Amino acid sequence: MNIFALVLFIPFFAAAVLFLLAALYFLLLIPRFNSPDCSALMGRFYAHRGLHNLANGVPENSLKAFRLAVEKGYGIELDVQLSSDGVPVVFHDNTLTRMCGVNKRVCELSLTELKSLSLGGTPEQIPTFREFLELVNGRVPLIVEIKMEKRDDRIPEAVNGLLEDYRGPYCIESFHPSALIWYKKHRPDVFRGQLCTNFMKENQKCSPAYFLLSKMLTNIAAKPDFIAYNWKYRNDLSRRICCNLYHALPVAWTIRSQQELDQCRRDFQLFIFEGFAPDSGR
Repeated sequence: MNIFALVLFIPFFAAAVLFLLAALYFLLLIPRFNSPDCSALMGRFYAHRGLHNLANGVPENSLKAFRLAVEKGYGIELDVQLSSDGVPVVFHDNTLTRMCGVNKRVCELSLTELKSLSLGGTPEQIPTFREFLELVNGRVPLIVEIKMEKRDDRIPEAVNGLLEDYRGPYCIESFHPSALIWYKKHRPDVFRGQLCTNFMKENQKCSPAYFLLSKMLTNIAAKPDFIAYNWKYRNDLSRRICCNLYHALPVAWTIRSQQELDQCRRDFQLFIFEGFAPDSGR
């Protein structure tokens, strides 16, 4: 190959590589297109970890917070993980330090041990997922977040075991794509969502795992029906492609004021909120 031909070939080769990378990027982002009916989930605001206010003695993810959300007619977003003896409990953090003052992980304690702890210094205890479902009893829709640090199929299996006979509207979501993959395989009839944020900006470091998760390049395997994204990063290109081009349902988390709600109302259809009473008419 002479120099002239080489000079002509290099730009062509570079353009071809860029085209293939772009095509791969769009392919990896594809959500599920034939989603189950989600109409029962629409038209609601979702109280983040219940309608909580610790200053008033109502800790997050407590039965009291959930009862207040039901009374106000709000949907509920909540977090589920397993105790050491495999019981699904409602708790957000991986450790008990912040809410219970105990330097242990949730998965290190049995249900009996967890039930002995106080939530935020109040009389409220860590509820089981079963207790939560019995309290709500289908009266408001639910966004159930499956908490997973690493792949553990026991968690979605246990969650699903309690939801199979539940008659109220719900969907599931998780930051970990393997939870969605489990649901894709075992419960394709359940509306499922990929939780996401810009992990690289939030954690101030870059890694292949953070990049893959931030850009939702696992969608090709997880096939989410909705994208629940940190509203502050709503202009992320991957989120816009998923929601605007592929029409995955856009869900915002976590809105903490009416001003924030007004800022992102055009970009999302469902809103997870805390710390204020959203004005749906504005």
